[in-house]
Amino acid sequence: MISENLNQIREKIAKSAKKSCRKADEITLVAVTKTVEIDKIEEVTGLGVKNIGENRIQAATAKFEAFSSASKTDFLPPATTWHMIGHLQSNKAKKAVELFDFIQSVDSLELAKEIDKQAQKLNKNIKCLIEIKVSEETSKFGLIEDNLKVLLENIPRLNNIIFCGIMTMAPFFENQEQARPYFNKAKRTLDDVKNLLTEPYSKAPILSMGMSNDFEAAIEEGSNMVRIGTAIFK
Repeated sequence: MISENLNQIREKIAKSAKKSCRKADEITLVAVTKTVEIDKIEEVTGLGVKNIGENRIQAATAKFEAFSSASKTDFLPPATTWHMIGHLQSNKAKKAVELFDFIQSVDSLELAKEIDKQAQKLNKNIKCLIEIKVSEETSKFGLIEDNLKVLLENIPRLNNIIFCGIMTMAPFFENQEQARPYFNKAKRTLDDVKNLLTEPYSKAPILSMGMSNDFEAAIEEGSNMVRIGTAIFK
């Protein structure tokens, strides 16, 4: 079932990429595994998915411990990149830096400073995306325009963070066409600020947007990284 779902998703990604004059391999698929068992993570990575996204530190810690045990070391490809995609509190930054290769949900200068501090202690450079808010929903996290500018101005002082681009989440709609204005807003924001990102991402920034219900519209509006869980593991 996972194999069939992946094939369908990859076909849709290729079709949407073509509509936006790009190739399918220019779009990174992050498989979201927040409620997914270990064996299914093994299966999806065995099918060529190289990026895994987790929403919560506690759940991710348990999975990392399972994969690092002697019985699991041969199952997960060494090239797998782990993404923290859920809301991250500053007091969890230390563990996030220890566990993850990529933190997509930097939504405040305070959090960015704490991530940088913990990364420096570990002598680690960590890739991050700045989460921006493109809707008025109180349930969504992310920086608004003024706070985004403040964070961007501080990038040169955060030496252990590689700022690669931005991440966002559109409101949920039954018809993904309704999400297009929100995706377009994120793309325009990225175009405005990309020259302030860490090299070489100032020239080729990451725009992480689009989930199971709207990733096709997101790609057509400029996304080059999609975060998909339900459509893979349903």
